[in-house]
Amino acid sequence: MKYETILSEYVNYGRNKFLEVAKKKVMPEETIFLNISKGYYTPEGEKRYQGGLGFPDEKELVEDLIKKLQIISRQE
Repeated sequence: MKYETILSEYVNYGRNKFLEVAKKKVMPEETIFLNISKGYYTPEGEKRYQGGLGFPDEKELVEDLIKKLQIISRQE
């Protein structure tokens, strides 16, 4: 599958790990989706990806995901 990254943001954590949150477009259909990928930095500083989760760019789904993350992060 070929895709184009429209926008991406990174969240660094741990010593050399990151999460990439991105909006992407599948080519040539131009279907837009959101993606969260996990990865790490090599000793040379290059990014290596280990896996990801893609889902539709739907407002209701994104808002529900944010709510669920907030609920889970508050639990002891």
